[in-house]
Amino acid sequence: MTNPETPRHIEIKDENDRIVAEAEVTTARGPEGTVRTSLHAKNEHARRGDRTTLVDTVMDLPEVQASERVEASVPYGDGESLERLRQRTDDPQTRVAGATTLLDANVPSAARPAGQRQPGYEHAGDEPGSDEPGGVHQPAGD
Repeated sequence: MTNPETPRHIEIKDENDRIVAEAEVTTARGPEGTVRTSLHAKNEHARRGDRTTLVDTVMDLPEVQASERVEASVPYGDGESLERLRQRTDDPQTRVAGATTLLDANVPSAARPAGQRQPGYEHAGDEPGSDEPGGVHQPAGD
């Protein structure tokens, strides 16, 4: 597991190796076990499904799975990311703060068998750290 005080940077790239979506993920120490993430897609390059892949990659990180809560920041109007966050979390609550939508939710228990994931959950098939076109990329040092 990475150092909780060091943010993890996640990138989703297209077939031309352009970053289409990215996230910063930090984990708070303490009994509450809250992970904070800021998700952003580059609208000029993002395709349908890129935002979903980004959310899935973030939610599948070991430090997220080990946390009890998630606080996510998503650009206002990014319905794809919000919908996937709602599918991948328990008791999600959202509120608008300027040009951002904030989501607070519980992370489902890691003890839940894989067959009981939220409806619509499909992993993109690319493993984190893959440099394959259209895959997930975690820059060196993470």
